[in-house]
Parts: sequence; structure tokens; C-alpha cells
Amino acid sequence: MSSNYDGYNVSYNEAERRYVLRLLNDRASRHLLPEILTHVLRCSLHLSFPSLLSDLAAAAASIRRPVFARCLLLISSIPDLSLFNATIKSLSFFPSDEPFRLFSLLRSAGLRPDRQTFAPLLKSCSLLPSLQPGSAVHASAVVGGFESHAAVSIQLVGLYAHFGRMEDAQKVFDAMPHRETVVWNLMINGFCKRNELDTALRLFRQTNERNVVTWNTMLAGFARAGRDVEVVELFLEMWDLGVEPDDATVVTVLPVCARTGNSELGRRIHNYAENKDLSRTAINVGNSLVDMYCKCADLESARLVFDEMPRKNVVSWNTMINGLAVNGCGRMGLQLFDEMLCRGIEPNASTFVSVLGCCNHAGLVETGRELFQAMKVKYKIKPGAEHYGCMVDLLGRCGRTREALELIKEMPLRPNAAIWGSLLSACRNSGDIEVAEAAVKVLMDLEPENSGNFVLLANLYADAGRWQDAEKIWSKMRGMRIWKNTAQSAIEFGGY
Repeated sequence: MSSNYDGYNVSYNEAERRYVLRLLNDRASRHLLPEILTHVLRCSLHLSFPSLLSDLAAAAASIRRPVFARCLLLISSIPDLSLFNATIKSLSFFPSDEPFRLFSLLRSAGLRPDRQTFAPLLKSCSLLPSLQPGSAVHASAVVGGFESHAAVSIQLVGLYAHFGRMEDAQKVFDAMPHRETVVWNLMINGFCKRNELDTALRLFRQTNERNVVTWNTMLAGFARAGRDVEVVELFLEMWDLGVEPDDATVVTVLPVCARTGNSELGRRIHNYAENKDLSRTAINVGNSLVDMYCKCADLESARLVFDEMPRKNVVSWNTMINGLAVNGCGRMGLQLFDEMLCRGIEPNASTFVSVLGCCNHAGLVETGRELFQAMKVKYKIKPGAEHYGCMVDLLGRCGRTREALELIKEMPLRPNAAIWGSLLSACRNSGDIEVAEAAVKVLMDLEPENSGNFVLLANLYADAGRWQDAEKIWSKMRGMRIWKNTAQSAIEFGGY
């Protein structure tokens, strides 16, 4: 009878084990890990099947639950490499020293690390501020004979590329017998980050293992370097080859369309995004479209995209408000800001740069003052240089140059050349020579070789009939060997 019972018990435990494994393989059930563990412990399944703890830890790693995985190590009575590996993997998504403590612990327990130990451990190293731990782990992997394993090599390339050590990344890359797409992407991205775009492009052309991430990486590298022509050419090539752009592609290329005023390509991308439903499902795509249309001075299309976005974040509102401001529709921008507040969207520092810009373009000094004060008092946002710059520009454009000077003097941070330059430009319109002299005195220290500052002051003297003072400025410029930049002074916009 005992034998029959034992057979039944084994059969029952096996059925329970299979049930637990089915739950762990179902991603939708993995949020029930604590309940599954409770069931395993209650039925003592971990005693009959010690590998279940490793399976639980692997599930925890897949949903980034490191604390849960760490608890499983404490429950286990027998050192198990799979359990250690899964726990290290669960910790590899966050910057922490814990994976290295576990690495030491597993070796102290007499376990020999394998490639499934080193791959997540190296990934952890990429999240640390120093390359030193990664170099030490690399040395251990070489001693253990695991450097040539694909998963380990990929993480080594990623580690060295992250720290800009592309020579070391290249050595690992060259030694790999088979290179998956992910490792090509890591190499291309590493060279792009070092601004070695020709090398990155050579690798890009060399591989046939390209996916949309490969294209996006190369596009982003060109975009960061301001090589807009190459961005457009590469994007059109991507399209011609039938590679479908994703949301990352779109938000990389649209700002280039905005910078270059290429609204035709922007519209083509917009049509594509709508057909693929990207403009509705990805907020960043909608935001980029709004920004592109605003910078191409097509407010009607920008507002249409904005209004049709099913979900908006604070960036969406900021982009539309700023677009209205820079296109001379400051009052409409302020109305949109009021709507934003009514909908319960909390403004941030960038919001106030945009709304102060609205006040600037609409000449609403008092409204600007009120918003500047509300930003500090109501929303507890500390004004930055951009906010002060907006206020100085607003006051200056309205002829209140002395108030602008007082505001600059009250700034808790050091005013930059842009702020003083804005004040100086305002003095040209108001004819305030005294404030202009104060501004130029500071600007001589901040940007002594900028001839425009001296020219503005000399012109102010000339306008006031103070020819001797104007000549002194020209003489000083000659003495300092500063020459007027005729290309910059040939055209003026609105007197600024």
C-alpha cells in the first residue's frame, strides 16, 4: 500500500510541477509570482524539484523583479548555478553592485560560472560609472574560456562601445565567428557616439544583417552630427528598399525636415505615420509632427495633428504653445495654455519658456510678469537662464530697458552673454545709451571678440550725434583687432 501511495504522490507532484511550469511560461500569469511561490512552498515542490526555484527566478528576471529572485536564493538549501544566473540576470537591468556580490558568492559555494553567468554580469557592468569592473569580469571570462561564446561577446562589445572604447570593442567583434544583427548595431552605434560617422557608415554598408534598428542607429548618428542631407538620403534609401520605418525612425527624421524646411518630405512621413497608425498610438510621433509643421510655419496642419492626438502629454502642449509663439500667435498660445491648465496638465519649466515667449511676441508685459511670478510661487519652478532671458527680451522689446537691467541684477544665477546681448539689442530701439554701455561693459568680458556688441554701441552713439564716442569705439576695435562682421550686420529683423 505504501508503494502505491508513494507512486500516487510522485504522480501528483509531477502534475503540480507541470502546472507551475505552465503558469511560468504564460507571460500574463507572471505577475502572480508570489502566489505561485507560495503554492510551491506549501506543496514542498521545491524539495522534489529543486530546479523549480531556478524556473521561478528566470520568470522573475523576465519581468525585472530582482528582489523576488534574491529571496529565492535564500529559500534554496542547495547551491544551484541556474538559480544564481537567473538572479544575476534579474539584477542586470539596474545599476547595482549586487550582481558582483552574487558572482563572488557562487564561486565561494564551489560553483563554476558559465556563459549564462557572464553575459548578464557584463550587462550590469555597462550600467556602472566606471569600466574597471567590466574589465575584471572580461578577464574572468577569458580565464574561464567563455569570451568566444556569442552571448558573452555581444555583451563585451556593448560594454566597450558604451564606454567609447571602440578599439577594444573592435577586437572582440573581429574575433566573433558569427555576428548577429545586434552586435553590428552596437558597433555602429558606438562609432556614431564617437562621431566617427564614416567608420559607422562603412560597417553599415558592410553588413547584410540590417534591421530597422540598424537604420535608425545610422540615421540618429547623422542627425546628431547635423548631417541633414545624409539623413534624408539614407531615409529615402531605407524607404526604397522596403524597410518599414517605426516610430523611432519618424521622430529622428521629422526634426531634420523641420530644420531644413522640407515640409514635402514631412507630409509624406505624416501620411505614412497615419497609415501605420503611428501618429495616434505613439505620442512622440504626434509631438514631432506638431513641431515639424510649426517650424515649417504651417500652423493649420500643426493644430490639426495636435487636436487629433488621442493622448497628449506636457510635451505635446509645450510644442504647440511654443509653435504659436514663434509664429507670432502669442495670444492664441496663451489661450491654449489656459486650456491646458483647465484639463489638469501640470506645466513644467519648458511650458513657461513657451508661454513667456507668447507674451514676448504679443507684447504682453504685465501678463508675462504674472506668469513669471506664478511659475515661482504657485508652481514652485525655479527660473532658469531661459526664463530670465524671455523676461529681459519682453521688457526690452517694450522699451523698458532699465527694468530689464534691474531684473538681470537680481538674477540668482550668472547672466549669460545671450541675456546681455538681448538687452543691448533692445537699447538700440529705445536709444538707451546708459544701459547699453553697462551691457557692453559686461559683454567685453563674456565675449570680447564679438564685434556686433561694439557695432551696436557705436551705432547708438552715432544716432545720438555723439561722433567722438562712436569713433572711440571704432578705435578700440582696431586696437583690439576686432573687425565688423559685414555678413552678420547686413540684414536686420525688426530692428534686432
